[in-house]
Amino acid sequence: MKGFFTIGLLVLSNIFMTLAWYGHLKFKELKWFENLGLIAIVFISWGLALFEYFFQVPANKMGYNENGGPFTLLQLKVIQEVITLVVFTVFMLLFFKGETFRWNHAVGFLFLVLAVYFIFKK
Repeated sequence: MKGFFTIGLLVLSNIFMTLAWYGHLKFKELKWFENLGLIAIVFISWGLALFEYFFQVPANKMGYNENGGPFTLLQLKVIQEVITLVVFTVFMLLFFKGETFRWNHAVGFLFLVLAVYFIFKK
């Protein structure tokens, strides 16, 4: 059960991370956001990233095998990276209609799935 909670927290963490890192590129379409300077955008992104840490840190603490969790440190990192790319891809396809997802991206994701397989292989 800790594994599912860990993955769920990592998904939530990555949603906030993606909004913090890339959301401001789309938020410029909002009236109140269009005239903000770089410093203001950095602070808004930093505020969003704070919520990332509220989920990321407990996920790693709960999921790490030396704290009673099911995953090694390397497994946690690989899980996090795959979740990051999945969340980012969904975000990109939903909010950035001009971006495309091509066959080479799918092949790259396939290799990431293979990486997960090999990282978890005993």
